Amino acid sequence: MIKKLLLSGAALAISAPMALADYSITILHTNDFHDRFEPINRFDSGCSEEDNTEGKCFGGMARIVTAVEAAKARHDNYLLLDAGDMFQGTLFYQFYRGDIAAEMMNKLGYDAMAVGNHEFNHGPESLASFVEKAEFPVLMSNADLSSEPALKDLVLKSTVIEKAGEKIGLVGVTPRNNDELSSPGANIVFTDPSPAIQAEVDAMTADGINKIIVLSHSGYPTDLAIAMNTSNVDLIVGGHSNTFLSNTDEDADGPYPDVANGVPIVQAYAYGKYLGELEMVFDDAGNLVSAEGEPILLDASVAEDEATKARIAELAGPLDEIRNEVVAEAADAIEGDRSVCRAMECPMGNIIADAMLDRVKDQGIEIALQNGGGIRASIDAGPITKGEVLTVLPFQNTLSTFQVSGATIVEALENGVSQLEDGAGRFPQVAGMSYAFDPKAEPGSRISDVMVGGAPIDAAKMYGVVSNNYIRNGGDGYSMFVDAENAYDFGPDLADVTAEYMAAQGPVEPFTDGRIMMKE
Repeated sequence: MIKKLLLSGAALAISAPMALADYSITILHTNDFHDRFEPINRFDSGCSEEDNTEGKCFGGMARIVTAVEAAKARHDNYLLLDAGDMFQGTLFYQFYRGDIAAEMMNKLGYDAMAVGNHEFNHGPESLASFVEKAEFPVLMSNADLSSEPALKDLVLKSTVIEKAGEKIGLVGVTPRNNDELSSPGANIVFTDPSPAIQAEVDAMTADGINKIIVLSHSGYPTDLAIAMNTSNVDLIVGGHSNTFLSNTDEDADGPYPDVANGVPIVQAYAYGKYLGELEMVFDDAGNLVSAEGEPILLDASVAEDEATKARIAELAGPLDEIRNEVVAEAADAIEGDRSVCRAMECPMGNIIADAMLDRVKDQGIEIALQNGGGIRASIDAGPITKGEVLTVLPFQNTLSTFQVSGATIVEALENGVSQLEDGAGRFPQVAGMSYAFDPKAEPGSRISDVMVGGAPIDAAKMYGVVSNNYIRNGGDGYSMFVDAENAYDFGPDLADVTAEYMAAQGPVEPFTDGRIMMKE
């Protein structure tokens, strides 16, 4: 039986009289934390202790601890869940990998977590090290791990947890295109999430489990599809797309929860800025009769847990000398938000691409291409620290140079704009060239007016290109670069290149100049 609910305002409404045996449980949830163990500013980047004292900062693990403990005190019955991408985003990851994430998640008492694409950034072995330390199940149903010895006995497809006398089924999914987004290796096969989820749900319902939650690191559009294509799912806790759902914030992407096919869907933005809190009520037959809540903004009104703050400060000690070094200055705020850099020309994209091209222009390189998804934050006006640059470019990518034909460049640009609707990270920020795209055209036929050095691109000519090693090796769908000629993937770190370029500019003036045009 597909469980259906009626929508009333922003919450799921009770569609039948409550029975005496109603069962309530509160879902506390996070997603896409990306190692923001310290507070963040309004640009989702590092926030100074001075600004934190003045109440200008958000999140940080010390506030999350306070918020979670307060939520647990408000509710007798709860689950604490994460929808993936705890890894990658600050120097904490580069220095400690997943160890601090495991330590803090254990401290908070997480009940389960989905595997995100960034959990694979340093291969299956790094993820395995995290899972071995985690005191909770790590879930991923849509991956065949039978040929991956590091993970096959560690990561589960689903699990069942008993809470207040009732069994709750939990199923995890990860992006189907993980092989393009990260570095899972050649031994793992990723599959369509909906059939994988349904197989786990069917097995659990056959065992009499009638309360089932999906932890989905697949993105909001995919979560909507999962809701439409599966049955007997009671809730989808999402991640990957950094979607902000709320009933009170006019800038939200939708209501909290949103509902598709009678299934509530929640997501709580990213970077530890919010703690999701959803109260679910089931009748005695296991039917969900209501789901109501709102993400909690972790601003200065939420006190920082002192013990956690002290621990994070201790762990930050080895990082401070690196990240506090001032490397440049910004004349104005430099926009690097994902909503911009994955959809159009953005100032941060221009600076990064220009920096790449400037570094290798004496090598016969004419074009620079940077994926918008590799740009992870904005920078505010004033001094720019190495830590801020590393927050913008945290992946330790190196410059890659290679040669491909003009036809291949156009193919690459088509790939870059092929998933605009999904906010995909493959959107191409460029230098040394310009192009136009039509978002209303069919994918594969959106690119036009491609110019290189002021002249129309020549499909038959070979061009020198600089990108990052992730893109050159096929990441974000750029498989057309894998067999490029004269490829060299071991150039300097992209963050270092960008920092040195910004330092040479004097105060950096953010700009856009029309190198990427969207056709109306």
